Amino acid sequence: MEDRGDESGPLVCMKDDVEIDGDDPRCKHPTSKCRFRESCLVTEAVRAGRKRENALGQEAAGAMSVECDVAVIGAGPAGLTAGMYLARAGLRAVILEKLAPGGQAAMTDVVENYPGFDGPVGGFDLTEAMRRQAERSGAEVRTGEATGIDGGPGEGGKVVRLADGDLRCRAVIIATGARHSRLGIPGEDRFWGKGISTCATCDGMFYRGKRVVVIGGGDTAIKETVFLTKFAEKITVVHRRDRLRAAKVLRDRIFSFGGQVEFAWNAAAVEILGGEQDGHDRVRGVRLRDVKTGEERVLDCDGVFMFVGLTPNTELVKGVVDLDEKGYIVTDEMMATSVQGIYAAGDCRRRPLRQIVTACGEGAVAAHAAEEFLEE
Repeated sequence: MEDRGDESGPLVCMKDDVEIDGDDPRCKHPTSKCRFRESCLVTEAVRAGRKRENALGQEAAGAMSVECDVAVIGAGPAGLTAGMYLARAGLRAVILEKLAPGGQAAMTDVVENYPGFDGPVGGFDLTEAMRRQAERSGAEVRTGEATGIDGGPGEGGKVVRLADGDLRCRAVIIATGARHSRLGIPGEDRFWGKGISTCATCDGMFYRGKRVVVIGGGDTAIKETVFLTKFAEKITVVHRRDRLRAAKVLRDRIFSFGGQVEFAWNAAAVEILGGEQDGHDRVRGVRLRDVKTGEERVLDCDGVFMFVGLTPNTELVKGVVDLDEKGYIVTDEMMATSVQGIYAAGDCRRRPLRQIVTACGEGAVAAHAAEEFLEE
């Protein structure tokens, strides 16, 4: 093992928290001399983060003990990027995720506009690489559902309330993303998850050779429709306007599928129809209303995919930081919220463009702002 002096101390496996030798095959995050170096290198930032953690335990008497410098709530592209930048700055970052890392991006079949790739890349593969990079840099990705945040202005300390306990920290980055909105029409609650889906990548395979309806006309709706063409026999895209809002490259692609993809223009879904089949609720159709004439008709189908906008996942900070009329977190250009020491990045904040690349950029800015705040 390489000798780096007494100051750095022994190398430690970030997985098992035991001292290791660079050739020890049990270590999943080995030293620079380990044969697994390419996949799991412990960086100098990890050392700095551990030194920082030790220093935190020696704070002045009366100060609140903390478990990490920054708690990042959400492990999508914004949260993973923030955690990676924080760790590289020598700060201990804990990234909290209630489900699986990656967020909505992980459920995207193909990403074609993320810089640095010669061709399309799978959303899951892309976000998995982000997770590995964040952990390799020294950030900790931890399973946990945040239910609230306590702590006033200043760096006196914040408490992230979790379903199974509390996480004490000095600053917080909120990267909770957003979820697909609902229409609020009859039949929606009954058949949600039983024929209504918001993820073609997840559920498209169940509709091989069947008829499906896609509600929406933006980029997400059309990307998901393209994916569904691999399985569904017939797809009808229902849109309230007489033209799609999706980018031209997506419009050109979806129109190339000919009769497999049809369009119900100037139409709004007003009811999801269905019933019980083999002891289970099943979708059988959608009632549509012409937005110009008011005329209604029933479109038979076996499944419905809804892409009608996003609702921010900001319930845990309602009454804590300022939100806009739609529930998005209001920040300045440094991702700072109305409460000092709390930042936001990604789809949970108010912004004009919602893309993976912009979420990553905002995560980096939020991490930089939190670092400067803690150094003041």
